[in-house]
Formats: sequence, C-alpha cells, structure tokens
Amino acid sequence: MDIVEINKVLSNQIRIDILNWLKKPEENFPKQIYVPDFSDGVCVCHIQDKSGLSQSTVSHYLNMMQKVDLLIATRHGKWTYYRRNESEILKYIQTLFSEL
Repeated sequence: MDIVEINKVLSNQIRIDILNWLKKPEENFPKQIYVPDFSDGVCVCHIQDKSGLSQSTVSHYLNMMQKVDLLIATRHGKWTYYRRNESEILKYIQTLFSEL
C-alpha cells in the first residue's frame, strides 16, 4: 500500500465525493438496469450524471482510484460498474492511524 499515492488520489473533493456516494449507492444513485442491486457497483454513467463532470474526467478519476485499490471495477458488456474496495479502504485507514 502506497499511502502517498492514495493521498494524491484523495486530494480532490469530487473523488472523495465519489467514494462517499458509493458507500450507500442505493441512496445516491437511481436504480440500474443490469445490476439493480448494486452488487457489482454503480455504472459510470450514473457517477458522471451525479458529478456533473465530463465522461472522460469521471473515467480518469475512477481509473486513478482503481489503480490505488480504492475501487473495484466490473464489466457487464460495454458498461463498467464501480464499487468501493472496503478491505483496502480499511487497511488505508489503519495504516494512517498506526503511522501518524
């Protein structure tokens, strides 16, 4: 785990908002067609709609968060769904607590 890289990813309010929204997707996003129970996460299109940012910016942010293991991506056809990687988020918090 690279705390510095994770901190860089978390240095943007929208990326923190995305993690917060994904914590309770059923409260923050509309019902989905292919994965209605959010078990594989939230479709990029819904994250884009909520953020108000361009598709390319949202995809870049999600990719950054996936590279540091904060998110897990799952493909369904041409759609990608993202969900929080709770074990890595917890590990990050515990590492911060023990090192600072």
